[in-house]
Amino acid sequence: MIKRAIVLLLCTAVIVSLFTACASSGSDNKPITYNMGANPKTIDPHLNNAVEAGSVIVHCFEGLTRKDAEGKIQPGMAERWDISDDGTKYTFYLRDAKWSDGKPVTAHDFVYSWRRAVDPNTGAEYAYQLWYIKNAQAITEGKMSPKELGVRAVDDKTLEVELEAPCAYFLQLTAFPTLFPVREDIIEKYGDGWANNPETYITNGPMVITEFVVNEKIVLKKSDTYWNKDAIKADELVFTMISDPASELSAFEAGEIDFADSPPAEEIPRLKKEGKLTVKPQLGTYFYCLNVEKPPLDNPKVRKALALAIDRQYIIDNAAKNSAFPAYAWVPPGMPDAKEGSDFRKVGGNYIGEDYKKNVEEAKKLLAEAGYPNGEGFPELTLLFNSEGGHKTIAEAVQEMWKNNLGINVKLDSQEWAVFQETRTQGNYEIARHGWVGDYVDPMTMLDMWHSKSGQNDARWKNSEYDRLIELAKRSGDQKERMEAMHKAEEILMTEMPIIPIYYYTDLYLINPKIGGFYYDPLGFKVFLYATKK
Repeated sequence: MIKRAIVLLLCTAVIVSLFTACASSGSDNKPITYNMGANPKTIDPHLNNAVEAGSVIVHCFEGLTRKDAEGKIQPGMAERWDISDDGTKYTFYLRDAKWSDGKPVTAHDFVYSWRRAVDPNTGAEYAYQLWYIKNAQAITEGKMSPKELGVRAVDDKTLEVELEAPCAYFLQLTAFPTLFPVREDIIEKYGDGWANNPETYITNGPMVITEFVVNEKIVLKKSDTYWNKDAIKADELVFTMISDPASELSAFEAGEIDFADSPPAEEIPRLKKEGKLTVKPQLGTYFYCLNVEKPPLDNPKVRKALALAIDRQYIIDNAAKNSAFPAYAWVPPGMPDAKEGSDFRKVGGNYIGEDYKKNVEEAKKLLAEAGYPNGEGFPELTLLFNSEGGHKTIAEAVQEMWKNNLGINVKLDSQEWAVFQETRTQGNYEIARHGWVGDYVDPMTMLDMWHSKSGQNDARWKNSEYDRLIELAKRSGDQKERMEAMHKAEEILMTEMPIIPIYYYTDLYLINPKIGGFYYDPLGFKVFLYATKK
């Protein structure tokens, strides 16, 4: 994802109380405090592209489907659905559900919301997640009106959805934030600012926001209007915003927070030894994004040389210290392939060799072929990263490797998270730190972001054959054909190398042992809906 969102407020933070009622179970379940790190750029379900803010959103909203305590897809706002024989038409039957202000959730809410998500005027980076729906891509490209989206409210409780082609994971997508409903009347009245204020942040999910203090905390409480409120164990959640890893660890060890998500790299060995650290595999990749519009990064040989000159295992062991796995390709392990039980990564193999010395020799050769023997004449580039977390240590290691192996100088620069995201999205960088965690369990969640028309393609890379293969994989209902197309697409990506995979994510966190029922979503979200604290 992943895959950190609200326009950053510059005024003095003010606590605003939510006027809607919140549930009180009468239990002795204590508030749970989770540190989400930096202040989110937005918590608008359609505009967010960050895992941390997504963790807020999945507590507050619910799609047509949802994930249960075991991460399995279950009925959400839709109590049931029908799928046509050819897999291109879904009919969802909505249950009697309410928004947090008591108004009914209707099929019309979904029609409005999905049209809003694909409307180019909205600027949703995740609009492409709806391109499976008929006409969605053409709408995002400005070729058709949002009203022509293949979704229709038959009545208040019946929603018809027409797809461009069968999509095996469509019910996973309907549980993803970009397909969550929002309220037309609220957004028309308050504009983009609706998500900045607890009073206007009307939700349809298990929790409501009662306080939002910029750069400090977001407080969520159990909603008394949620249809399945009796299944929700958490009464109150406090999402803090401690961006410095050392401060976060101190707060956790002092008992001030219950969950720390970014322990300092230098403390990881101690925390492992003391048995405090939890390590979970994550469906995502840490990588560097190369702006191919900036010379000499417009040369694939230069990009490949930079990729080969990095010692991934060294970074994992000495810089990140995070028990991750070196990434010699793009799609992480854990994604299915065509044959039942097979893994896309194992089938596809590696595109970067594991022999680092051979990689360096190849990198030197490629750089010379590109016109920069031993780095001579190579311009100084800037590697940009966000200041939060341990990205500086990793960047320093890479900087040294490029200097020692290729004879090139790279300057390091950092920005605060919200500013950094905007800089990267606008293409105002040369090399930028990036990370992506999947949004559903299929290789497409990693591959379609590099389609030339994807809102997530920060590398600004374009390849017509790659686009064709991605579009073929999306249209086909044949799993073998889909996977073959995606393997070919990944090969093109790793040959052109607009990105440099560094490692496959693992999620390292600290959690209060008094908390039970916490659910870890391998897609990156931290879910406390079913959690209790003694």
